[in-house]
Amino acid sequence: MLILTCPCCGVTAEETELHPGGEAHLERIGPGGSDAAFEAYLFARRNPRGVHFERWRHAHGCGKWFLAARDTATLQVFGTYSAQTPHPPAQIVAAIRRARPDWQPHWTQAE
Repeated sequence: MLILTCPCCGVTAEETELHPGGEAHLERIGPGGSDAAFEAYLFARRNPRGVHFERWRHAHGCGKWFLAARDTATLQVFGTYSAQTPHPPAQIVAAIRRARPDWQPHWTQAE
């Protein structure tokens, strides 16, 4: 079972107390975007096995949104942080690199 700590209220909760909100740190496509860009945003995202940054809501607690870094294959949680953070904090990136030395963030990989 996935267990995350809400950084807003400090409560450690099982996934049944949380609500997933999809991938974090995505560039959203607004009304001025092209149809092709919107289609790619909705349907053509990468979904590799491994480290992901996700949005979660503490539904049965404080009700606030937060972000989590975890490995989708092992459920290892590298940390949680505020939803207002534009990029993963350095301590979470460092924790990922300690566990996965060959990991490259998706924003630096060649597509």
